[in-house]
Amino acid sequence: MDKAKLHVYSNSSELQSQLCDFIVAAAHKATHDHGHFSVGLSGGSVATMVSQSLRGRKDVDWSKWHVLYCDERHVPFTSEDSTHAYVKKELLDHVQVPETNVYAIDPTLDVTEAAEDYIAKLRKLYPGDDHPSFDLLLLGIGPDGHTCSLFPGHPALHEKTRSVVPIHNSPKPPPARITLTFPVLNRAKTVVVVATGNGKADAVRGCLEPESEDKTLPGGRVKPSKGELHWFMDEGAAAKLSRK
Repeated sequence: MDKAKLHVYSNSSELQSQLCDFIVAAAHKATHDHGHFSVGLSGGSVATMVSQSLRGRKDVDWSKWHVLYCDERHVPFTSEDSTHAYVKKELLDHVQVPETNVYAIDPTLDVTEAAEDYIAKLRKLYPGDDHPSFDLLLLGIGPDGHTCSLFPGHPALHEKTRSVVPIHNSPKPPPARITLTFPVLNRAKTVVVVATGNGKADAVRGCLEPESEDKTLPGGRVKPSKGELHWFMDEGAAAKLSRK
């Protein structure tokens, strides 16, 4: 918890506004530093917040953005479960991110092949780097403490080499997914974890204030080795923390 900077807001609307400002500031910094901004999105409430908040911003050079997904459900783009389909409809169709700068999975492949294909796609953005250091990764947290598609007790938690792995048996439907792994999450320049609502309070505490190191939930294992870690929460999600 020492490295995690906690941002606690009175409601989700305030959180959403502040998160949007944080993302835009990170984009400005990255493009000034090295000419582009690589950002990883997650599904669910994170995708909703980001898409709704960012598409109206006029202070963003979208041509410098590279958009990838921290995890994705292995479903057709016609499915309501597709994070990419949602982000495309709610954000990407309204802004000027070049199509070649959007890294979606190929749902026509089987899930194992789709994971390998996604590794290849990310290598085009960071050639020769199997564990790239993305500028910003935006993660959610589940009531069970999972983040991306890294679930408690799942073998993917112990992956040391691959940057992307397939998930065949997710405890949360749909069962087939791909996900970034901890070697990539923990090389990011900045990671933001977003949690809202009282239903996440136990998970937040289990991530940030576990009873012991071996009981840390998956979300609590996100600890960038050289980057920044920020938790954006509303008061409900932060309710059971001893430090806020």
